[in-house]
Amino acid sequence: MSLHGEYDSQNIFAQIIRGEAPCYKLYEDEEVLAFLDVFPQSFGHTLVIPKRSAARNLLDVDAASLGNMMAVVQQLTGVLVAELEPAGVQVAQFNGAPAGQTVFHIHVHIVPRYEGEALGAHAAGKAEPEQLAALQARLLKRIAG
Repeated sequence: MSLHGEYDSQNIFAQIIRGEAPCYKLYEDEEVLAFLDVFPQSFGHTLVIPKRSAARNLLDVDAASLGNMMAVVQQLTGVLVAELEPAGVQVAQFNGAPAGQTVFHIHVHIVPRYEGEALGAHAAGKAEPEQLAALQARLLKRIAG
């Protein structure tokens, strides 16, 4: 897909927002939803999306939705770092297929990076449901404080 185009209301993230597809939810409010990536690049890979914006990428999203989303990105990055203790953390956002975007609903990746561990390729392998559920429970406990 090109950088520009029509928003596809049947994309997987839109389906997740509507409750038509499952996710391992870590955070949700009126504006933002965050969940574990089922094709993680590393342990704890999290996605953050705006719920009310039908934006394909950074060029389409309104400033309020972007601000709300980034506030949650910052909050969850802190949670992931505190709980998983990675050596670093990568925060990334892709715009258009040539830039690496695969789902055309704006989203931000939070990817914990661990010493001595190469970053996995996105969509190279699906995580085991049991592993995702255990990680979700662990992170939700940390979030609840």
